[in-house]
Amino acid sequence: MENQDTPQIITHIEHNLNHCLFDCKWVPCSAKFIVIGSLPKGNGTLEIFEITSGELKKVKEIERPNSFKCGTFGASSDVERRLATGDFKGTLEIWDLEKSCQVYITKEHEDIINSIDGMGGNAMNCGAPELVTGSRDGTVKVWDPRQRGKPVANIHPAQGETKRDCWTVAFGNSFNDAERIVVAGYDNGDLKMFDLRTMSLRWECNLKNGVCSAEFDRKDIPMNKLVATTLEGKFHVFDLRTQNPTKGFAQVLDNSSKSGTIWVARHIPQNRDLFMSCAGTGQVSLWKYEYPEQRYHVDAQGVAVGVAGKLKRLQRMVISSQPINALDWNRDHQGLAVATAYDQYVRVIVTTKLNLQ
Repeated sequence: MENQDTPQIITHIEHNLNHCLFDCKWVPCSAKFIVIGSLPKGNGTLEIFEITSGELKKVKEIERPNSFKCGTFGASSDVERRLATGDFKGTLEIWDLEKSCQVYITKEHEDIINSIDGMGGNAMNCGAPELVTGSRDGTVKVWDPRQRGKPVANIHPAQGETKRDCWTVAFGNSFNDAERIVVAGYDNGDLKMFDLRTMSLRWECNLKNGVCSAEFDRKDIPMNKLVATTLEGKFHVFDLRTQNPTKGFAQVLDNSSKSGTIWVARHIPQNRDLFMSCAGTGQVSLWKYEYPEQRYHVDAQGVAVGVAGKLKRLQRMVISSQPINALDWNRDHQGLAVATAYDQYVRVIVTTKLNLQ
């Protein structure tokens, strides 16, 4: 019998759509969320749903000639609530959802934008609003939505190097107006950390499998932890507080899941030590990172070396027959999440008893 304090994962609403779904995001400060996808004829679609009386009601739909792949509200304030999207042709657009119109459009990528993240739209003293995009063309570009056209930073392979498909990008370490870091994960297993203040490569490693998603546990604090998920059912959690010159960051690897790809992992906004991973079998797993007694020790040379913690699985549940490719936690209501899967369903999920963990 399970402990009464064990969280439960409940599928609150299931809603079938007749097309491919790639991403989903809660509209800030509302009971609405947006689903980003592609119609069978190849057009892109943005659909806004509202939860009313335990059911989903579609309140708006925007259709475009090119399929959308990803989106974020991260670079927008809670007042404007402007959505930034990346599409299959490499176009970055920012949308005023109230008026159903674009307020920004640029096409600097040569191929599909696989991933997008935003930072600085809301929080004070954590730098300018910026977007970061990662593309199949091998580049990672950083954008200031207040500047038209060109990216403010363009991270690309050196001349002669092979261009790798960038699958995921994420902001972090943005705890004041100067510091900001981008991590990028690639199809060959490379995970790279770029310091935007010094415009340099701060750290890199290879995870041996393609990196599907990466996320800092918090964007707006001195970087604490990073979770990176990969193909073949593995994910890595890095402790970022101590960087050793030769060994890099301490990490813990989980490969207990025999469920193919771990498509995405997302930290709970109300508790940075809890996160949910979404697998290729349609299973979601809730994890807790448990810190060691000491997060670093000093080696024989007098240099600090990080110590990794442990991972504890709190709950798991199969909610879909196909891979779950996106999940977004609600910022205002702990335990409320929306997820999309390749079975063309969007699901509203409730996870209970998170306050007891």
